[in-house]
Amino acid sequence: MFPSLLPSERRQQKWNWSSFIALSCLFLAALSSVQVDARRPSSSLHFRSRLPSSLSKGTNVTGLLPVQSNATNSPFKTDGFQNDVQWDSFSLVVKGQRFFLHSGEFHTFRLPVPSMWLDILQKVKATGMNTISVYTHWGYSNPSPGVVDFTGIRALQPLFDAAMEAGIWIILRPGPYINAETTAGGIAHWATSQVKGDLRTNATDYMKAWLPYISGIANLTAPNQITRGGPVIAVQVDNEYSQNGFGRPEYFEELENTLRAAGIVVPTTYNDPGELESFINGTGSVNLYGVDAYPRHFNCSAPDVWSSVVMNYHDYHQNVNPSEPLFFPEFQGGAQVAWGPDSPQYSDCRELTNEQFEDVFYKSLWAANAKMLNFYMIYGGTSWGSLPYPGTVTSYDYGAAITENRQLTEKHVEMKKQGLFIRSSPEFYKTNWVGNSSYPDVVSISNRFAFVIQLKNPDSGANFYIARLTDNTAKNVVNFTMEAKTSAGTIKLPQTVSSITISGRQSKVIVTDYKFGNSRALYSTAPVFFAGRIGTRDVLLLYGDSNQEHEAAIALTGSEGVKTTNSRIKFSSQGTSAELKKTTVIGITTGVKGLVTLWDSTDQLVLFADSDTVAIFSAPVIPSTDTTGDGQAFSNFWSIGSNETVLVGGPYLVRSASVSGTQLALTGDLNASVPLTIIAPATVQNITWNGQLVETNATKGSTVTKFGGFMGQLNFTVASNNVSTDSSGTQNVTAGVISDAGEMIQVTIPELTGWKYADSLPEIQTEFSDASWTLANHTTTNIPDKPLYGDGRVLYGCDYEFCEGIVLWRGHFEGTGKEKSVNFTIDGGEAFAASVWLNDVFLNTTFGNSTNNGNSINQTDQLFTFPADAVKSGKDNVITVVQDNMGNDEFGFGTNLPKSARGIRGFQLNTGNFSEWKVQGKVGGYTNFPDKVRGVLNEGGTFGERQGWHLPGFDTSSWSSRDITNGLPNNTAGVGFFVTTFDLDIPEGVDALLSFTFDGNSSATTQPYRALLFVNGWMMGKRVANLGPQTKFPVHQGILDYNGQNTVAVALWAMESSKVSPSLALTLDGVLQGGVGGIVTNNPAWSAEGRQ
Repeated sequence: MFPSLLPSERRQQKWNWSSFIALSCLFLAALSSVQVDARRPSSSLHFRSRLPSSLSKGTNVTGLLPVQSNATNSPFKTDGFQNDVQWDSFSLVVKGQRFFLHSGEFHTFRLPVPSMWLDILQKVKATGMNTISVYTHWGYSNPSPGVVDFTGIRALQPLFDAAMEAGIWIILRPGPYINAETTAGGIAHWATSQVKGDLRTNATDYMKAWLPYISGIANLTAPNQITRGGPVIAVQVDNEYSQNGFGRPEYFEELENTLRAAGIVVPTTYNDPGELESFINGTGSVNLYGVDAYPRHFNCSAPDVWSSVVMNYHDYHQNVNPSEPLFFPEFQGGAQVAWGPDSPQYSDCRELTNEQFEDVFYKSLWAANAKMLNFYMIYGGTSWGSLPYPGTVTSYDYGAAITENRQLTEKHVEMKKQGLFIRSSPEFYKTNWVGNSSYPDVVSISNRFAFVIQLKNPDSGANFYIARLTDNTAKNVVNFTMEAKTSAGTIKLPQTVSSITISGRQSKVIVTDYKFGNSRALYSTAPVFFAGRIGTRDVLLLYGDSNQEHEAAIALTGSEGVKTTNSRIKFSSQGTSAELKKTTVIGITTGVKGLVTLWDSTDQLVLFADSDTVAIFSAPVIPSTDTTGDGQAFSNFWSIGSNETVLVGGPYLVRSASVSGTQLALTGDLNASVPLTIIAPATVQNITWNGQLVETNATKGSTVTKFGGFMGQLNFTVASNNVSTDSSGTQNVTAGVISDAGEMIQVTIPELTGWKYADSLPEIQTEFSDASWTLANHTTTNIPDKPLYGDGRVLYGCDYEFCEGIVLWRGHFEGTGKEKSVNFTIDGGEAFAASVWLNDVFLNTTFGNSTNNGNSINQTDQLFTFPADAVKSGKDNVITVVQDNMGNDEFGFGTNLPKSARGIRGFQLNTGNFSEWKVQGKVGGYTNFPDKVRGVLNEGGTFGERQGWHLPGFDTSSWSSRDITNGLPNNTAGVGFFVTTFDLDIPEGVDALLSFTFDGNSSATTQPYRALLFVNGWMMGKRVANLGPQTKFPVHQGILDYNGQNTVAVALWAMESSKVSPSLALTLDGVLQGGVGGIVTNNPAWSAEGRQ
């Protein structure tokens, strides 16, 4: 869409200085009106900014100017503001080192326990990944115009600090629009109502809306960039858009200039929702362009039915932006679940994108020569409160490698295999795409049912052949040989075993002239798990399926060398040339299981393990002990701060490793008793696990290696009741604790009993007064979908500050006796519901619908007939509507779709008119809601929520005792609150994974009820029983008090006059010994202040 430009020309296109200076002024003026609460620590600044009404885009003030590169002769490109993050056509260059960006997506707003964020980052780091990509949510942090809150769960500094501790870089993605299956795609709800101009354009009022938020994000991020010793290496501009359209490129330019004016100097990025070529050049263009791709799409109903890999990524990249690395800001890591009885579960989405999918599809990106990859999601979390958009349930598990309740899956294992290969292979970061086996003169293989692509490092000559089946959807086994390019010439592989094998949905990387430490392997048909230096030795760990043959050729060096005597492994010399004569060919036949030491000497350690055995190994980074420079500032970051590591086999999770003198200290998690295997520097003499000394067997350790080998036993010492089982895809890798652990630790989960009950719909009673409610008398709205019929009054909740959750409407009319019915058109979003009463008489419920996003109904038009004698002649009559708001729509293909018309779009009595309409949602609306800790998205408008019945400490002693399984009294339609408390006493050092499970985990039922689940005041789940599919709602420590009293409340909405009998149980999904530790609870108790 834009002509190709030279790099120098492109940089000139990126900056419109008049716009930049204007935006700088706007930013500085905004900051001048920002109030910082000095009582709060700097790590959680609380901005309350109000833009002056006179502020305009034309205000003149100078901003931050680009700096000149310090490396004027550098072959690398830069954004012109810094030199720490550069790039060329191959890869990023970070701190002067080539960098393969290997990232997973994580949203802190979906895990509202800041002290738990380190847990996720450590689990990401354990895969060998080096980066996380993080959306921030405008609506979450900017509840009302000019009020920006980055405290508590909305704080950024705890994330930045956790990233520094874990050694993980960050790509920050602040929007303002993020999509992410969140309400309004992340746009603040108030903006969807108050902004008259088009969203996501350069409309003046839209810019005034987002400016305090983006300025606040940028202001907090700037000190945490890599240039200032922090983890942030890039910032994304908005999200998945098009450069075509009025005001769109100018909008991007405004965002970029605002970021720069706030001191953001790292590169800007953009994620194209397909190969649309947007924002590569021209107005609004970014530094690093990438393409989002979801090749399996989002229907998890048939997870075993595969699609073909996309073959044109490399060609597209070469055509549109060949001077940058091939970048995938989002590549599919799972899929979301929709509402509906036919909707699949997240276990199906995990199967849709399982470890085989990762193996084939992720390596197809390698084969396209991509060097910047982010997988969406690595951890999904929970769309608690009113975070979700209408198309998905509370859970955002996403079928990711880490489940919603933070368990590791087989997908995590596969990502670890890939991540440690990438981390071990710096020569892989710079490769030319050579060709594929469709052209035998380029890549020659013996079997057309296999497909191989060759990449080559132009400096070292190392080759990487990425192999899969030609038909990647097939499941058959294919054997082949190939002609491989090596420093010793072209060699037919393999030489001593029969073939290379691809078993169905599998992919392999065959390497030649592969560097490990100071050594090189001439070739290996076995995949590489780990390569590098441990202590003073070169270490190579190969792996492969035990029912396949494998082969490697290595020049074995060092004294005191010992070869394996395993009869299934053969050593030979096949070469005639001088180069080949220096190598030993190692042939590995079928049936090899466990960890086998192929060669052990003073200089080298070469290992082989079958695929199952290698899965239990980790290679944690040992932090640098430097006291100056990058080694100090980035001590936990691989290659920038440290190149030291060890191999650890056995534990479920290794969180950290450090060496002090002769002691190796490991921390991590265990879920079973296991043998422990360590390969460490020869200087290490003893091992600790979570602070306790591990008894090791020197004799057994020497069977792995004579130099730095240890073997011991880790014993799992936790006993528990009520462990649930489900199809979440939990990893079956074993783990454990300490050999001298003593007595078993008991974990006991209580039953939920002692329920107290109160009616939560007094609004239908005659004596109820709505005098304090908001008068719904607007006759205009900025929401594009105008009222369909009525008397001109606009009944959209967000126009009255009630944008989230359940909203109640009360329409008054004086009865004449002629009123027989009322017609309503109600819009609540996909799968919504609304119940209607005339005075205290239930009329009916209108149901939205979803069947796995099919037959989606977000708006209904329905006639409600009045029973005889229900109308009070000559008196005030009240129609009460209880309406569920499922969230605002995302962007889709229309600029203003997030401006969703949630409410009553049409109202008409069969005769006469309504005299007055009143509306009530969350107490205080989005301006004066009282619960600033849990935030604007936590509560809705039921009477119980407005009163604070869901909060810890509310006195329910006067309520009646009623078990939740009995439903509402008299089996009538209505809303009731059930509350109980329970105590937990989870021992320190135990991570108990807990969920609240409705109805025995039975998905959709025929019972017409909705339930809002509150845990210690946090709305952690919405159960829609007649649609499903979600029944289980994980809740983490930090929301739960693991050593104290907890309050659970359920707002039960019976939508028909029939018995509903929900059940609710606290279930234990798993127990780990270890955990991240230091979890902080922050569950403010009930207070009458601000409550109705």
